[in-house]
Amino acid sequence: MRIVFVAAPLQGHVLPLIPLAAACRDAGHDVIVASGGFPPDLRGLRTADIGASFSLPRSAIRVALRHPGIARAELRGTAGHAMVGELFGRANVALVDPLLALAERERPDLIVYEPLGEAGAIVAGRLSIPSVLQENTLWSATDLFRAVTTSTALAKQEIPGPDLTIAVTPPSLRDAPAGKVVMMRPVPFSGGGPVPDWLLTSGDRPRILVSRSTLKGPNDGDPGPAIVRVAAQVDAEFVLVRPVSTRHLPPNVRTADRVPLDRVLPTAAGFVHHSGAGSVLGGLAAGVPQLTTPGAGDRRYNADLLARRGAGLAVEAKVISAADLTRLLTDEALRVAAQQVAAEIAAMPAPTAVVPVLEEVAGG
Repeated sequence: MRIVFVAAPLQGHVLPLIPLAAACRDAGHDVIVASGGFPPDLRGLRTADIGASFSLPRSAIRVALRHPGIARAELRGTAGHAMVGELFGRANVALVDPLLALAERERPDLIVYEPLGEAGAIVAGRLSIPSVLQENTLWSATDLFRAVTTSTALAKQEIPGPDLTIAVTPPSLRDAPAGKVVMMRPVPFSGGGPVPDWLLTSGDRPRILVSRSTLKGPNDGDPGPAIVRVAAQVDAEFVLVRPVSTRHLPPNVRTADRVPLDRVLPTAAGFVHHSGAGSVLGGLAAGVPQLTTPGAGDRRYNADLLARRGAGLAVEAKVISAADLTRLLTDEALRVAAQQVAAEIAAMPAPTAVVPVLEEVAGG
């Protein structure tokens, strides 16, 4: 079976698809990942860059000029699906032609696409290929599909719904979407790369990992500056991953280049980050309490969802305090809730268990 996995050319969109894509490849299927902006390591999967004409900043500017009120709400994280639908509706237009050319050349039996990669649905419809929608955010994949396909840029196109939806959000955080849905464990994957030996074992003091978004933009929620400001007041070792600056660091702050977070989170007592869905799910899978910074896009929703579950704290990046970080390490309720969700994730079907379901969809 030939399968094309489709994601918007952004690392946070393509990385969540890799575990299932690799499971399909390992089961003997011919797999290609169509996206762009790939990190160095995608588990040896074959890739196709379809993002040459894709520009999220350009699309964002055009949408903001047409919908300034929605754009302002988006920066606060209160726009819901309105801005993301318009933004990725416009952005996906640039992906359709290169993806169509790829599909005509590869002749896939199945197209799997993420909720903001509706070019996959469009091409599947044009070529009468079965398709699967794979959730990769804490927002419902079905809701995002509806927001993008009804956007101004795509509303006039006939876009078929998926033959199957894969949901990855643990049930205690959010109900599964309606329709033909299969659950799958969210397997953390943040790209490969070497890990320093000292990051693979616990240190003398509790370790707090601090990460930031792969996208730089307004209200991106980088917690790094606040951590540097208050770290000396906290009895912990802090590790800044991909820091913007390494100047004037307190003695208990270390730095690391890009590392696979799924390999280093098990040594951490806490995880501080920008509330990206992949980071939230990765921290939950490891059972590590999190401090997340609400912000633009889905980040406020993600932070609030985690806090409501009791597995993390939601604190604005600029006001993170030593007391917040101490609570992250000492609040037993946070740790218990995080470990409960980790057990819930571990009990969900692995990507290998979903491969036969994809085979059935492709076989009609």
